[in-house]
Amino acid sequence: SGIVPAVWAGTALDRVVQRGGLLGRAAPTFWVGIMLIMLFSVLLGWLPPSSTGDIWHLVMPSLALGLLSMATFARITRSAVLDVLREDFVRTARAKGLSQRQVLWRHVLRNAFVPVLTIMGLQFANLLTGTVVVENVFSLPGLGRLTFQAIANRDLVVVRNVVMLLAAAVIVINFVVDVLYAVVDPRLRVGRP
Repeated sequence: SGIVPAVWAGTALDRVVQRGGLLGRAAPTFWVGIMLIMLFSVLLGWLPPSSTGDIWHLVMPSLALGLLSMATFARITRSAVLDVLREDFVRTARAKGLSQRQVLWRHVLRNAFVPVLTIMGLQFANLLTGTVVVENVFSLPGLGRLTFQAIANRDLVVVRNVVMLLAAAVIVINFVVDVLYAVVDPRLRVGRP
């Protein structure tokens, strides 16, 4: 999503993706959910507006949650790829006769993936908090809706336990991201010369 605009930087495609990324970052999740219901349920009649028990009721909530993350990933990936494309080792790889695809896959993406991996870990927390809103917009049963109902009913035990569960999930994801840093970038491995 951010690789193509980086390779084609300055073109019309790049500008379209950049503006789409800005729109995706600016649109609140609940508004995106309501607009998706209006478009796909009310106007087109393609998808059910709320939980019906089949797989199709998950399409719109997934889109509403994923739009913000997709826009963020596209912008960060584009920026990271552009930074790596300007490095000397990329010029050297091209001078050796490697094709654009080989340079991109062997050298650029591996080096550009570290900041993207960081954003992935941070976006996980945003996805968890976004489920509270999305589950209420689409009337889905889940942890987010349970949290919202517990807050409305002042059930502090449930709220505390859900917050602790979500905090533990964020800690585990951040640990996994830290481990993946060493897999992606061998320079970060401890004990290697």
